[in-house]
Amino acid sequence: MGSVGEAKRPNFLVIVADDLGYSDIGPFGSEIPTPALDFLANTGVRLTNFHTASACSPTRSMLLSGTDHHIAGLGQMAEHMPPNARDTPGYEGYLNFRVAALPEVLQDSGYETMMAGKWHLGTTKETSPSARGFEKSFVFLSGCHNHFNYEPHLEDPNHSVLNINAAKMWMHDSAFIDRTKDIPADFYSTTSYSQAIINQLKTRDTSKPFFAYLAFTAPHWPLQAPQSVIAKYKGHYNDGPEALRTKRVTQLARLGLISPDVAVAPMCHGPTEWSEMTEAERVESARKMEVFAAMVDLIDQNIGKVLDHLDATGELDNTFILFMSDNGAEGALLEAMPIMGGASKISSIIDKYFDNSLDNIGNADSYVWYGPAWATASMAPSRGFKTWITEGGIRCPCIVRYPPAFGNSTNNQAYQTAIVNGGAHPPQTGVHTDSFATVMDIFPTILALADVPIPDPVKPFRGRNIVPIRGTSWLPHLANKTAQFHPSPEEITGWELFNSRAIRQGPYKALWMAAPRGKDRWELYDVEKDPGEGVDLAEDEAHRGVLERLVACWERYVSETGLVDDPVWGAEVDAEVGIVWGGR
Repeated sequence: MGSVGEAKRPNFLVIVADDLGYSDIGPFGSEIPTPALDFLANTGVRLTNFHTASACSPTRSMLLSGTDHHIAGLGQMAEHMPPNARDTPGYEGYLNFRVAALPEVLQDSGYETMMAGKWHLGTTKETSPSARGFEKSFVFLSGCHNHFNYEPHLEDPNHSVLNINAAKMWMHDSAFIDRTKDIPADFYSTTSYSQAIINQLKTRDTSKPFFAYLAFTAPHWPLQAPQSVIAKYKGHYNDGPEALRTKRVTQLARLGLISPDVAVAPMCHGPTEWSEMTEAERVESARKMEVFAAMVDLIDQNIGKVLDHLDATGELDNTFILFMSDNGAEGALLEAMPIMGGASKISSIIDKYFDNSLDNIGNADSYVWYGPAWATASMAPSRGFKTWITEGGIRCPCIVRYPPAFGNSTNNQAYQTAIVNGGAHPPQTGVHTDSFATVMDIFPTILALADVPIPDPVKPFRGRNIVPIRGTSWLPHLANKTAQFHPSPEEITGWELFNSRAIRQGPYKALWMAAPRGKDRWELYDVEKDPGEGVDLAEDEAHRGVLERLVACWERYVSETGLVDDPVWGAEVDAEVGIVWGGR
């Protein structure tokens, strides 16, 4: 894929989509036109075996710390903290100060650091982006908000739960701002965050390299987009989620990203399957997916604007660009999520302040989500979706581009051609790797490219003691010097959230999930041969030793990370989510 040449210090642009499914973009099999991401993929590298945590803030803590979220402060989401973990190291509910944050390290090494979008790693000034190394920022501190900044319910003291008190969660640089006065009237999250990054780039000190972090809140619910963009997808999803899943899997195979004979995980449905819906219910469900597609479309359009700026300023090819999703697609039934206060509060808020009639879906004053069936379609062939510890919750799309070190092109002709052709997907000519990778690897990869040493945990960092990172630099593999990102067969990677747990070593993954998601026991899968996790090897005598070894590895992972277990609390969370798992 190339070798690192002598050049000026690279810039970095990290782009994170919120709850984007594996096949929701063109380079990973989508029907949604994404010419900017096509360009990145065609001139860069697609990581088809890239893994995150199963929910948003834990992933973001791993991205910016290079270590496990149970160490970095988000052992559990702050909104969902188990009672017996509160005040425990690793469960502070914010990016803690035991870790050296990536922007802190780069700032200390002469980089100008900037951010726009979703933070979700602390809601106080002391835990905000400005306190963790970002010189410039325009951010929403918590987990979700209305994409048009339409929040009338926040003025009602009886309805303080929806959007997690978004009224007090905005910051510009080191100052809190008032969403009712300081947010522009034409605000739309994806467009506004992208423009904020562009403005930060325009005013930067050009004598310094930059690290820019663009963290979209889309396509996270509520599903909202301008009607002009939604109209592009009218009728595209009338055949339902199972038909979409079939198309996506077929395209993934055509692109060579999955085996043509891969066993696809079963569908997951909400209260009513597509075949049992009335015509009106199908039309409404399809409309929600049309809005979701529009949100993905707008992500790509705005990434294109950022790329245009980098190209116009001569920085495009000297910028390491990474695009990723923070977890699997969101399939939970929103009204059942305890994080949002339960069905009664959500329903009363929506009934009072929002209009979810068919023609209004997608507007600022609508509040909808698309449910588990569409999420399953976008995560196929994997099993499950966000919050699941199966591959559907943690295997995400990832693209990297940096021509001086790897990739197959150093110009943007492919991007311009795609724009001229109206966004039609060009033939996928870029490189892809199936090597296992994790979000923790981004930290050391960026530092390696910047020629900045990883902070030494033996020495104080900014006057405090820090922990070692757990990630591995991707550069040796991207430069064709190693066959895998993680060449050691002894290395282990663990996951745990919402009382679901998993441990992986080599091709094998053991997982434990409470019923109805799982079997209330350890399951075992060869995820290289069986990414849908359909063939449980746990009771196969030939694999008994593999399972025993992985269970021992799990105990080691718990010891290394300080993980706090609370099975009673976890079972309650699972029961309240209430998803119907089809085919099991």
